[in-house]
Amino acid sequence: MNARHARVLFVALGLVTVVDLVSLAAGYGTGHTAAKPLLMPLLALYARVCGGPRLLVAALLFGWGGDVLLLFDAEPAFLAGMASFAAGHVCYLLLFRQTTALAGKRPPRARAIWPTAAAYALALVTTVALLWTGLPADLRVPVAGYSLLLTAMAYGATRLGLLAGVGGALFMLSDTLIATGVADWPQLPRPDFWIMITYIAAQYLLARGVLRAGGAQPVPPETYRERRTLAT
Repeated sequence: MNARHARVLFVALGLVTVVDLVSLAAGYGTGHTAAKPLLMPLLALYARVCGGPRLLVAALLFGWGGDVLLLFDAEPAFLAGMASFAAGHVCYLLLFRQTTALAGKRPPRARAIWPTAAAYALALVTTVALLWTGLPADLRVPVAGYSLLLTAMAYGATRLGLLAGVGGALFMLSDTLIATGVADWPQLPRPDFWIMITYIAAQYLLARGVLRAGGAQPVPPETYRERRTLAT
């Protein structure tokens, strides 16, 4: 792992994130349009340099595809973007299974997982039921199917620990905020700001959770030579 490259990518990701969020908070659409497509490629490169598996990179790049497509205000682009995000969730589900298997973790007992599973199932059913009538008729089934896959991903993330679990929950929150806008619900001021801040945090925490569960170092430590140089 190249520690210097990882640090440069981490700083670049932080700067682009700030540009995107400040642009959204200020209502500067051009800044958001320029910054948003850079977020997931930078995070994917960072994850790869830190030793992240290819499935993690693929999940993040499918997220990038969804990000770009959702910049276009058209229903075909929305459906294509949703499909791209769905492919990313499939990658995450495969990755969670692979990571837990490599870590030698035993599947949790049914008694231990049913409260969490029930909570996610309740959130899924409640959200879809509340949004159903407000969604355009041709989007109801795709949104319901996507929501099922998203919920499965968020629940699966809890097996990797707190970071990934919070990331999965934030992904659900971000996409629910998008769905409420499509269903023409009342929105918070600057709704895109809240969508993006929860989405960026979600993808970052998922990546961190995968790196930690897989034994990789999310933030590269200083090498012995670097410490020796600093000491002298």
